Amino acid sequence: MQWLNDLISWLGSSAARPAIFAAIVLFVAVIVAGLLAAWISSAAIKRMVTQRDRELKSAAIAALVDAATEASVWNSLTPQEQVLADRAVGQADIHVRLLPIRGSDVAANWAAHQLHELKRSSATFGYQLEPAVADFRDRMLEWQRHPGRAKKQFQNDLAGWRAERARPEQALAAEQDSWVAEQHHERYREERLVPEPAPLSDVDASAPTAVNLRPAQASVDAER
Repeated sequence: MQWLNDLISWLGSSAARPAIFAAIVLFVAVIVAGLLAAWISSAAIKRMVTQRDRELKSAAIAALVDAATEASVWNSLTPQEQVLADRAVGQADIHVRLLPIRGSDVAANWAAHQLHELKRSSATFGYQLEPAVADFRDRMLEWQRHPGRAKKQFQNDLAGWRAERARPEQALAAEQDSWVAEQHHERYREERLVPEPAPLSDVDASAPTAVNLRPAQASVDAER
């Protein structure tokens, strides 16, 4: 116990005050440095996550805008091209729904409805769809910049479309869409069944031609 008494006596003496002050300053400096390093690391990680989310959202929105461009000429695409376009739209839709952004599900539902409408209109109004594609692009970019405000607008549009879907004429429009899609597939099926003309290289070279017959005919006339 003697060493403990000596330590307490030393701590209470005036000679120990500089050492105690230096130890306190060193302890506080270590704590502050640790807190500052943690804050810098947290800010850097948050910045990286934000940048990654922004890149993912930009890529998903770019894919949807590209899908809207293809949907505006949907009736001119081949069935194979339509399948590939639908796959791209499905992947972009999943990416949008998985984004950690408020209103991503609502934005995906709104985009899906707009793409469907562009496909419907491409059969008869394809030359007038450029403003619709531009409006689709602007609305998606607005959602990227202001998710909260755009979410309310999307919800209002979806509510209005649900009310319109309950009208009787929507059943007739659905039947018309099915008929247009069936005619489109029938047209490309008929084009595949048309036989292609045989190339000139496949023609029998030994068959007599008009060029080969002219000298022979000339010799017969001379004998006569």
